[in-house]
Amino acid sequence: MRLLSLVGAGCVVFSAQAAAQDSRPVSLLDVSAPVVNDTTARIRFNIPAQSLTDALSQFSRQAGVRVEADLAAAASLRSQPVSGTYTAAEALRRLLDGSGLAARFVGDQTVRVARAGTGESTYALTPVTVVAASSRGYASARTTTATRTDTPLRDAPQAVTVVTAGLIADQGMQGMADVVRYVPGVTMGAGEGHRDAPTIRGNSSTADFFVDGVRDDAQYLRDVYNVERVEALKGSNAMIFGRGGGGGVINRVSKEAQWAPTRVVTTEGGSFDHKRATVDLGQGLGASVAFRFNGMYENSGGFRDRFDLERFGLNPSVALAVGARTTVRAGYEFFSDDRTVDRGIPSFQGRPSPAGITTFFGNPDVSYSTNTVHSATALLEHSTAGGLTIRNRARWTTYDKFYQNSFPGAVNAAGTQVNLSAYNNATDRTNLFNQTDVTLGVATGALRHTLLVGAEVGRQETDNFRETGYYNDAATSFAVPFDAPTVETPITFRQSATDADNHAQASVAAVYLQDQVELGRYVQLLGGVRYDRFNVDVHNNRTDEDFDRQDDLLSPRAGLVIKPIEPMSIYGSYSVSYLPSSGDQFSSLTVTTETLEPEQFTNYEVGAKWDVLPSLSLTSAVYRLDRTNTTAPDPNDATRVVQTGSQRTTGWELGLTGNVMPWWQVAGGFASQRARVTSRTAAAAEGQKVPLVPEQTFSLWNRWQVLPALGIGLGVIHQDDMFAAIDNTVTLPGFTRADGALFVRITDGLSAQVNVENLLDETYYATSHGNNNIMPGASRTLRLSLTTRR
Repeated sequence: MRLLSLVGAGCVVFSAQAAAQDSRPVSLLDVSAPVVNDTTARIRFNIPAQSLTDALSQFSRQAGVRVEADLAAAASLRSQPVSGTYTAAEALRRLLDGSGLAARFVGDQTVRVARAGTGESTYALTPVTVVAASSRGYASARTTTATRTDTPLRDAPQAVTVVTAGLIADQGMQGMADVVRYVPGVTMGAGEGHRDAPTIRGNSSTADFFVDGVRDDAQYLRDVYNVERVEALKGSNAMIFGRGGGGGVINRVSKEAQWAPTRVVTTEGGSFDHKRATVDLGQGLGASVAFRFNGMYENSGGFRDRFDLERFGLNPSVALAVGARTTVRAGYEFFSDDRTVDRGIPSFQGRPSPAGITTFFGNPDVSYSTNTVHSATALLEHSTAGGLTIRNRARWTTYDKFYQNSFPGAVNAAGTQVNLSAYNNATDRTNLFNQTDVTLGVATGALRHTLLVGAEVGRQETDNFRETGYYNDAATSFAVPFDAPTVETPITFRQSATDADNHAQASVAAVYLQDQVELGRYVQLLGGVRYDRFNVDVHNNRTDEDFDRQDDLLSPRAGLVIKPIEPMSIYGSYSVSYLPSSGDQFSSLTVTTETLEPEQFTNYEVGAKWDVLPSLSLTSAVYRLDRTNTTAPDPNDATRVVQTGSQRTTGWELGLTGNVMPWWQVAGGFASQRARVTSRTAAAAEGQKVPLVPEQTFSLWNRWQVLPALGIGLGVIHQDDMFAAIDNTVTLPGFTRADGALFVRITDGLSAQVNVENLLDETYYATSHGNNNIMPGASRTLRLSLTTRR
């Protein structure tokens, strides 16, 4: 039997193996099973009479579900026309009327079609892409981040955590710091109060962020108002994403225009003058065009003194179906974020100082950041009847970022005074990337291949300008009383002898190849390699000097997946990534750094993934991640640098996500990590521990639907002690925090939600940026939201 997998953009043909080699029978029933979690969801369909394969492709696009069909049965048939407003089940019934075919919905996102009454089996396939209506569940069965192809999570030979739209909504998540609380092996640094700064498997970065697989590497605080899900890939893997990503990457999958209607408006308010509203509107405009608009506005205070935040985002998108096999998508986002830059409190005697957790250190009137992001995207996707899919994605983004801060340094030995410093920094960046992926599903004898060939080109232009703050126009350090550290002392900003003023240009040209091979139903292999040519040119405007470096990077990847039973996989993998000497922000080069080779990150990992239930997944991984080629002082000449430094992170993690019972959803994980310097580096001696890596973390969120109109949420987050900086002189104490939520359905289209963070009002210190910029956790925080859905 040849099978047709129809997934929104068109159709992809796979050659199935003989039933004896891959038999996963599915009984063929009528189409009365649930569709996209709602049997009453009504969609405007417009599908003319045509070949049944093309009609099923249009149905897939308009309903937002995957269709898997028997090609031999469908190839010579014509469909019935479907025009009007129906549920997906009703529309499919009309479409197949008189064809002799029957259908069955498998879960809430896939429908299988084959001859009725013949006893034929259908087969579970691996489609190239998924277009499915968003679900409010916590489980996600598939990933595009791990392999650049649409792959079942249990078949991806690397640890991946998916934070779904349902979990984001239930917890009221708003940024990346909220998201990573439930991602084992990831902690979020303070980022000086104006940027996302995760540490993933012991490696910190501000650049390892992606949107729909395209680099989003500027330093800013991201919002999740337009995010369908967040996928965290842990462990180095340059074969997929290119340079950087030493510990892993975080990929945001955007909400896209769909033909299924969306009408969601949420308003919320709460503690510390919190005010926020989001809107998500979309639908199909006939069979060929769909649109969507996501918007957000927030104007809030914070638990810290003198903190203010205003941000908003606008994100329209459109989809155009050009025939049954081609889809064009385009979108634009405007995002603005203005806030007080708050760098927390200093340490004292190796621990967070006894300052009040709301106390602002420095001058809040001059501590602020502004950030404006413009982004335009375009996607062209075409699938052929022969199983070939071509996908081209372009993304253009500009970032206009300025921040200025007055912040604490060390407290004196008596604990009576603290030194303040200040500086500002402006960064303008323009990114332009284009990616082309070609995927093909083929069968050669007993082997089934998913081949990927791709290329990426990109160009990034960055201007950096920094100034130092002089208190009273004289001193760069200013002592204030520890018990009265909020001051309004005048600060003059001007360049010091070492402040940056440069222009950087980075370009990349890359090609990559990957093959996912199924050796029967029990064994899968993955192999791939990527070649990058990465160039950086930096002009120092102050000295009129030019520096440049070119790196040719070859990044292999290999994986083995063994599936003793269909819902379980055991895997092993090896992958490599590199970080050029210009750093993750490629903001500077010097006479020394332009001669240095890239740092290398090598990830070795074994793990297991088990779908305990169709909607409940348990994952585990054991890994070792080595960072080598790091700079270190030459032991024979203190004026020279050698690349003998190294670091190693070892650990294991568990993840649990999905439905334990139909009324009980869970999301959580456990991680045990040790990250140490294994050979002296420029920053630390051998044996020192990497900061912001607690030896153990645990998080578990539960939602119980106790009545049809009433749900309760309860979560626990635990984090062990960790060091604030690489010198290991200041310890952030461990903590345990409890969160709660209440969900009430008022009417069919109106619901209310109450979220409470830090239920027990514990005092804790969540993270830091070095020893003296420690960010306390918020006291008990309550938020109330109202959501309308139609």
